[in-house]
Amino acid sequence: MSDYPVLRPEPRADVDGVRLRQGGCSCGAVRFTVRGEPLVVGICHCTECRKATGAVAMGYADWPRDAFTATGEVRTFRGRSFCPACGSRLFHPAEGKDRVEILLGALDEAPGDLRPTREGWIIRREPWLAPVAGAGQFDRDPT
Repeated sequence: MSDYPVLRPEPRADVDGVRLRQGGCSCGAVRFTVRGEPLVVGICHCTECRKATGAVAMGYADWPRDAFTATGEVRTFRGRSFCPACGSRLFHPAEGKDRVEILLGALDEAPGDLRPTREGWIIRREPWLAPVAGAGQFDRDPT
């Protein structure tokens, strides 16, 4: 059993039967919930996402802003929110848009049911990484 600080077992669906997914930071100070299914699921290979995550690519999913709730204090740098206590990158509330981008690695459960439908910045994808089968491939930002 993991010692990840999930604060309490959360239901996987609300009273209406709508899917709930929870996530948070490594120390447990920030928690969030997204309701329903995402608008889009993707992988980004751009330099900015690499630097922000410390990984060779960033997996993300966008939910409507009204399907997202969060508790705890976050800090934001260049539109990317993180926990100021442990530094975990969590989500990106898109300024001026009605969506929130969730980093898939911040979800409590592995996001195996969230299959990417697009890959952005494939001109920077590592040559040893295969394209995601069936996902749209974009040299730069997906349109």
